Amino acid sequence: MPTSVNVAVIYYSSTGTISTIAKAIAEDAENAGAQVRLRKTAELAPQAAIDSNPAWAAHAKETAGITEVSPDDMVWADAVIFGTPTRYGNVTAQLKQFLDTLGGLWQAGQLADKVYSGFTASSTAHGGQESTLLALYNTIHHFGGILVPPGYTDPSKFVDGNPYGTSHVSGQGDIPVGEQTLTAARVQAERVVKFTRAIKAGLAAES
Repeated sequence: MPTSVNVAVIYYSSTGTISTIAKAIAEDAENAGAQVRLRKTAELAPQAAIDSNPAWAAHAKETAGITEVSPDDMVWADAVIFGTPTRYGNVTAQLKQFLDTLGGLWQAGQLADKVYSGFTASSTAHGGQESTLLALYNTIHHFGGILVPPGYTDPSKFVDGNPYGTSHVSGQGDIPVGEQTLTAARVQAERVVKFTRAIKAGLAAES
């Protein structure tokens, strides 16, 4: 019987691009045999800012029923896949705020030895996708986590071209998530589940 794997997909999305990718990755991980929790981070922006952008306001309403992430989701997970749009080449404040609440778990060693990966989106092709994922992955080093990026491990990765993680160019929100991005999401999710299962089984065999 395959080793059970718990995957938490934790993301922030304002107008919906990252939310779409997060849902795809969650579904792909489930199809690969994992137990999955899809969790959004808490919104920090004032309501006036949200209401000023119709797409942002609509997405906030559409995703109101998705559970907000808590530190317990990190403890539960064997693997965590973080999603964030790029903000000046870095992660969003909303995701960073959640990461900053994890000091207690970090000190207790409860974030170490888990698999981590990430995905992102930007308005333009050179809008900070790589630097955003690399900034996110700096945090994983501090966790003592095991980084599992997609790399160029599947022929499709030579098409989308991003070895750091699934990424999407959204324009001004007018470029929907398409097959290229969804294929990248599937490759990444399956790879995360595969290596999490192998690592978990190996650690269990040693104990």
